[in-house]
Amino acid sequence: EVQLVESGGGLVQAGGSLRLSCAASGFTSDDYAIAWFRQAPGKEREGVSCISRKDRSTYNVESVKGRFTISMNNAKNTVYLQMDSLKPEDTAIYYCAADRYAGGCQTHIYYGMDYYGKGTQVTVSS
Repeated sequence: EVQLVESGGGLVQAGGSLRLSCAASGFTSDDYAIAWFRQAPGKEREGVSCISRKDRSTYNVESVKGRFTISMNNAKNTVYLQMDSLKPEDTAIYYCAADRYAGGCQTHIYYGMDYYGKGTQVTVSS
């Protein structure tokens, strides 16, 4: 069974940084992708950033390009989301998600994934 456990959320001032971690387990092959989604109060969940475990290809949505960086430590089966230059509109619950790799991270970002963690709260104050 795939399990995803997020950590690293918190409260930060605008312009600050946070690093989220996602510890992943239960995969039967290395052909999978992990992504970060977020959901702000009153809004739908949206994909933010994705990485393929096999070829390390990544995809970031336009609103976080140049500010967020996704990376993976294969030995630890952990994915990180480094968030810099945070804005109040980045405030949301951030979820780690995983699925068999669809051949392109963009597909996962816009169509969702099969497995989700419980989430971690990120709050950016102005």
